[in-house]
Amino acid sequence: MTQGKEEAIKVKDEGNQYLKEHKFEEAIKSYTKAIELDPTNAVFYSNRAQVHIKMENYGLAIQDCDSALAVNPNFLKAYYRKGVAQMAILQHKKAQQNFQIILKRLPNDALTLENYKQCTNYLKRQAFEKAIAGEDQVSILNTIDYEGVQVEKSWEGPELKITATKVKDENKKENVVVNIEGLDQSYLKYMINLFKKGGKLPKKHVFAIISKVHEILKQEQTMTEVSINHSKLKTPENKDEIIGGSKLTVVGDTHGQFYDVLNLFKKFGYVSKDHVYLFNGDFVDRGSWSCEVALYLYVLKILYPHSIFINRGNHETSDMNKTYGFTDECEAKYSKKIFDAFTESFGALPLATLINREYLCMHGGLFSNDKVTLQDIKSLNRFPKNGSTQPPKEGLAMELLWTDPQEESGRSPSKRGIGMQFGPDITERFCLSNKVRKVLRSHEVRMSGVEEEQKGRLITVFSAPDYCDSTGNLGGVVHFTENEAYDPEKDDGEGYRKVDDDNCPWTLTKETFEASPHPDIKPMAYSKGGFGF
Repeated sequence: MTQGKEEAIKVKDEGNQYLKEHKFEEAIKSYTKAIELDPTNAVFYSNRAQVHIKMENYGLAIQDCDSALAVNPNFLKAYYRKGVAQMAILQHKKAQQNFQIILKRLPNDALTLENYKQCTNYLKRQAFEKAIAGEDQVSILNTIDYEGVQVEKSWEGPELKITATKVKDENKKENVVVNIEGLDQSYLKYMINLFKKGGKLPKKHVFAIISKVHEILKQEQTMTEVSINHSKLKTPENKDEIIGGSKLTVVGDTHGQFYDVLNLFKKFGYVSKDHVYLFNGDFVDRGSWSCEVALYLYVLKILYPHSIFINRGNHETSDMNKTYGFTDECEAKYSKKIFDAFTESFGALPLATLINREYLCMHGGLFSNDKVTLQDIKSLNRFPKNGSTQPPKEGLAMELLWTDPQEESGRSPSKRGIGMQFGPDITERFCLSNKVRKVLRSHEVRMSGVEEEQKGRLITVFSAPDYCDSTGNLGGVVHFTENEAYDPEKDDGEGYRKVDDDNCPWTLTKETFEASPHPDIKPMAYSKGGFGF
C-alpha cells in the first residue's frame, strides 16, 4: 500500500469517528480529504454519502454513490445508500431498482427487503392515486358526522359542545361549518397535561378542531400580511393586513418535538393579543409527537386566530408524511381518517407571510425566476378545482417550500435533489425589486439555531434543538419589536436598499434554546418502516 493510500485510510478513520460523534461537517471534510488522497477507493465516497444522508443533502449523497459505483460497480453498500437517498426525495421507482440489484446478490438482507417493500407499496398507492386523479377529490371534512361521533368512554376531560351546519360558499358549493363551545384556556391546559402523560384527545374533538382550523385558514391569503403595532407609523389602507400585538416571534421547524415546543413558549412567552407567533412550517414528521404539536398549534389558532400564524412547510404534504412518520403516528394514535383530515387542513395553510410590510417569510426560499413579485405569491391558488391538497411538483408553490440558499452567486441544482439553490445576488435583486428588507426562511438545520446569511439579506431560523435526538444543534427564534429610536423624519423610504438600516422602524433580535428532556421514545417511533434511522 502506498503512503498516500495509507494516509487516506487514516483520514477516513477520523471521518468515521466524527460521524459517530455526529460531527457531520468535520466528517465531510475528512472523507473529502481521503478522496483527494485516494480517489480509487469506493468506501470513501460511500461513507461521505452516509453523512450527506444524515444532513438531508440527498442529491449530494446520490452523486457520491454514483462516484463509488464508478470506481467499484459491485459495491453493494453504495447501491443501498443511493436507494435510501432516492426514497428520501420520493424517487421510489429508482430506489426500488437499486434495492433489486442488492437482493439478487443478498436475497435475505432484512433492511433491503424492508425498503424494497416500502417502495413497492408506495408505487402501488401512487398508481392508484394517479388513476383517480381526474376525479374531483371529496372533502374529508365535509363527510364527518361531527355531532354523531361518540366520545370515548375513557375520556375524563372537559366536555365540548360541537355542532355542525351546512352552508354554501361563493361558488355555491356546500360545506360543513363546525362550532365548538367550551374550547378555552382550561381545555388547552388540560390537553397539554394529558399529552405529557401520553394521553389522547377524543376523536370527536380532534375532527372538530381540525375542521375549525381549516375554516379559519381558508379565509387567509396565500401570503398573509401581519404587522405589529408601531407608535410612529401610519397604518396603510390594506384590507388584507392583520395588525396587532407589540412583539412577533418567528419559529422555524419544530418537527414533532413537543417538549421543545413547550419549552419554547415557556422561555419566550405565550401566544396572546400582545405576543404574535409565526410558525414557519415543518411542525410534523421526524419527531414522535407530531400529533401533539399539530393539535397544540391548532387549538392556539382557534383561541387566538390573529395572534398565531402557520406557514406550510414541505413536510405538511402527504407524500412526505407517508415517508417521515406523521401518517403512521396519526394512524397509531387516532385513525387514518384523522390523518386525511390533517392532510386537507395542510392544503389550506398559507405559503408565505409578509411581516411588518418589509420582511418576507417562507419555509424554503426564493425562485428560479427573477421576475417573481409579492403579488405573484399572494395570487397563488391553494384551492384547485379538483380539490387536491398537494402542491405541484414545480413552480412557485414548490419553490416556496423546497429551495435553499447558497453562498455562491447565481443558481445551482439542489443538494437535496429537489428544487434548486439561490445565491446572494438572487436575494439582493428580489429584495430591491420588491422593496423587502430581508428574507426569513427555515427548512435547514443550523447549529446555532439562527443564522444570518447572504451578506445579511437572509436569515435561516430552525427551532428543533438536537434535531432527531442526534444533531446537537441549538434551537432558535427571531423576535420583531418596535425600534423606539426610529425617527420618521429621517426615513426616506429607501431603507430596504440597505441590509441593515440604523433608522429601521423594527428591531430584530435572535434568541436560542437547548433541547428539553423528553420521554424515552425515539424519533419516528411509530413509523412502520423506520426510514432514516
